[in-house]
Amino acid sequence: MQKFNPNVPTGPLEGRWEKHKFDLALIAPQNRKKYNIIVIGTGLAGASLCATLGEAGYNVQSFCYNDSPRRAHSIAAQGGVNASKNYQNDGDSTWRLFYDTIKGGDFRARESNIYRLAQLSCNIIDQAVSQGVPFAREYSGYLANRSFGGTQVSRTFYARGQTGQQLLLGAYSSMSKEIASGKVKHTSRSEMLEIIIIDGKARGVVVRDLITGEISSHVSDCVVMCTGGYSNAYFLSTNAKGCNTSATWRAHKNGAYFANPSFTQIHPTCVPPTGDSQSKLTLMSESLRNDGRIWAPKNIEDCDKNPNEILDENRDYFLERMYPAFANLVPRDIASRALKGICDEGRGIGSIINDQRLGVYLDFSSVIEKMGIDKVKEKYGNLFDMYKSITGENPYEVPMKIYPAPHYTMGGLWVDYNLMTTIDGLFACGEANFSDHGANRLGASALMQGLADGYFIAPQTVANYLARGTFEKVSNDHPEVIASIDVVKSRIDKLMNAPMPEHSPDYFHRKVGGILWAACGMARDKKALEEAVKSIEKLKSDFWKSIKVTGSDTDFNQTLEKAGRVADFIELGHLMCVDALDREESCGAHARLEYLAESGDAMRDDENYGYVAAWEFNENGPKLHKEELNYEFIKPTYRDYK
Repeated sequence: MQKFNPNVPTGPLEGRWEKHKFDLALIAPQNRKKYNIIVIGTGLAGASLCATLGEAGYNVQSFCYNDSPRRAHSIAAQGGVNASKNYQNDGDSTWRLFYDTIKGGDFRARESNIYRLAQLSCNIIDQAVSQGVPFAREYSGYLANRSFGGTQVSRTFYARGQTGQQLLLGAYSSMSKEIASGKVKHTSRSEMLEIIIIDGKARGVVVRDLITGEISSHVSDCVVMCTGGYSNAYFLSTNAKGCNTSATWRAHKNGAYFANPSFTQIHPTCVPPTGDSQSKLTLMSESLRNDGRIWAPKNIEDCDKNPNEILDENRDYFLERMYPAFANLVPRDIASRALKGICDEGRGIGSIINDQRLGVYLDFSSVIEKMGIDKVKEKYGNLFDMYKSITGENPYEVPMKIYPAPHYTMGGLWVDYNLMTTIDGLFACGEANFSDHGANRLGASALMQGLADGYFIAPQTVANYLARGTFEKVSNDHPEVIASIDVVKSRIDKLMNAPMPEHSPDYFHRKVGGILWAACGMARDKKALEEAVKSIEKLKSDFWKSIKVTGSDTDFNQTLEKAGRVADFIELGHLMCVDALDREESCGAHARLEYLAESGDAMRDDENYGYVAAWEFNENGPKLHKEELNYEFIKPTYRDYK
């Protein structure tokens, strides 16, 4: 197997990032205007990176497929952002945040990356406050905190149920300042369809204007991917419908390794599906588990009753019963499996889907009685309003219904400590990389990682790459640039002209999503995964024979957009199943039924699978490379939340 270097520094854990920063090369302020950087994606990681690089004096080109950077999916991260400031004086610290994160990820991530994230968490809050982000405050004026899953301290800073939106507005306002100054040139409604590689280095991208259909190339000295996750591979997920994997998949097919693709998070707190015609699912914030109590009827005959008529002694507060130490705040993977188990027993509630009721109750009656309805509205009002508008039920009067759904992806492009992929000059930040969450992400850590990467890490490591490299001038008529444009045009032509066009992109998307949810969702086993691999291979063949794309490729064409993205989801879905099949253990959100404890909890195999699985693209099948994980400071243990 090929060796690849994670570039993890050595020495005392607390000093690694500071020492590493000192060893990174710098670029003098007067020289920064010589360098051009392309940033793809304008969520928290992308917008914060553009703002920081622009303010530093670099020339930045920014692209997103939305009509505005403010539409990035980061706004959907509602519940909060973690930081180890210990304002509650309840025993929190950088070390405890580091420990909670690495334990929550079931010991499948690098110690050095996670400790750096915990160190930078406090800087993120200071940065956001200075931008005017309206975090909730106590009566005294101090910033308020609440608890989240997988922790026993209150470290989550929040702005009601709009934390992601408010943080993105802060980053976007800073980015807008740099757009006005001319240091950042932003283009919306543009989708990246190819990476330009010259002499082994990422030197630009090919994009398609989603309004006019124009294909254009853009060159630079390096490229940074901030393009989010790939849970829409499941078709039904909490992600916005536009979220896709195409940018990272183009990078993968050009040589960037894809790490841990089967590590996908199923969020327990989602509005349950109500039928077969839905196009997406809605996340109810993790923060609701802070005050809501999760329960199901003890008796199957009570499942279709009005929940307010079910006596307390006939309710099973199963997370409180199964995991008394953490109760309703166990990590997401554990909560999701417990919810599924209750429904599999026949004690689910709500709509019947495929002969099964998929849902349990999330009840706020206790906290309303304790705090009063006005205080609850102050903390969760917009979330309760959103739930009512979706379901028609008032959560102040009847319990919410929840069920797990695909949400976040821990897998992503493999990156080293500098956030650079296996392609020189191609970086990946935020959810687009795999680096900080292992096999399960703790709640309120997504915003933390995106902002840490964008504000504090990538600006330093990108500068180091530029300072140490040499870059010949590349123009848009370079042979490799033209070749990349031809690749894009050829693929679009193939999508537009299938030999037997019959089915829409959504038809194939539902097909691959159904296969993935059944075989590579909350529960996985060898036989189902082997069948899924074969089914997806056949689906890929059927797709290219019978995909039907109407309209023109030289105009606004959302069917063409979807077709290209679904083609990538099919290929990624295949890799997800291959990765899940190869990992013969259970860890975090990867629950192989053959390797679960009697309690239903994961049973890791650290001796044989204590590594990051980094897959290299190969036309004859993916090739596995292993980055062994060494734990110097925390001994991997059984994840006990009881």
